[in-house]
Amino acid sequence: MTTSLDHLKQTGTVVVSDSGDFESIDVYKPQDATTNPSLILAAATKHAHLIDAAVSAVRNKGGSLEDKTNAAMDRLLVEFGKAILAIIPGRVSTEVDARLSFDKEGTKAKAKELIALYESVGIKKDRILIKIAATWEGIQAARELERDDGIHCNLTLLFGFGQAVACAEAGVTLISPFVGRILDWYKKSTGKSYQGDEDPGVISVKKIFNYYKQHKYKTIVMGASFRNTGEIKALAGVDFLTISPALLDELKKSTEPVPKKLDALSAAQAEPIPKVSFIDNEPEFRWALLQDQMAFDKLHEGIKKFAEDGETLKADLRKRLSA
Repeated sequence: MTTSLDHLKQTGTVVVSDSGDFESIDVYKPQDATTNPSLILAAATKHAHLIDAAVSAVRNKGGSLEDKTNAAMDRLLVEFGKAILAIIPGRVSTEVDARLSFDKEGTKAKAKELIALYESVGIKKDRILIKIAATWEGIQAARELERDDGIHCNLTLLFGFGQAVACAEAGVTLISPFVGRILDWYKKSTGKSYQGDEDPGVISVKKIFNYYKQHKYKTIVMGASFRNTGEIKALAGVDFLTISPALLDELKKSTEPVPKKLDALSAAQAEPIPKVSFIDNEPEFRWALLQDQMAFDKLHEGIKKFAEDGETLKADLRKRLSA
């Protein structure tokens, strides 16, 4: 039986699992997987042995309790990533501390620390995407990590076209526009409901995809944060889609066809999108972001939520280390 998930994969879209629960990931046979602090927090109780492993790895190291807590947090991210990579053939995305979202040098340092930690457990950097919030500082950090260190980056919490343009110019490996969160903002602000091709998140990703293909950017577009399978089907054919286990399960149980909606040829034939640039122009980038109220709101809201969930994880690690 050919499922909707099979049909989606046949459109050329690479299916990625959006989860920290590596046992559920194996069911859907994705190529890659993405994690973030919120997903790992949700999965941590089920996989308490990974928390124990992270705490044990740093307990006898020198430094203050806070130093050990931060080291245990990094180790926990890597333990989850390692477990996921044992299941999937491709890459896992691991997120830099959201509190570093406005600190270029801090982001670069943390990215290098995470890569070194992965390498210490036998995992090469070509299987890792470092997730960084698509702030100006985050994009510039990714630009330098890609160019100078060969560290591949996934720019996350991406909501606006200006963010996407700056990421492509920075030469980042992949971006994650958050389809569902864009929809959430518009539903709240307008009181309307949207479906399929009329979904503001879908429209946003289509524009980014067409722009990248028209102007020959190599950065991968990976739609993320879906609220329903209709959004997923409306983007069939886009480079990558990262999908939660619940929606993967819905696609796996359905046999409804999923026709291709996007590809490089259709992008070339779509209405031309004029090229714009933010290279080395921080004021223009910030102005463009400020002008896009939805992108501005959702970027900062997302950073705050990821930071809060990261702190919740750290509180548990701190408690265990001080016991």
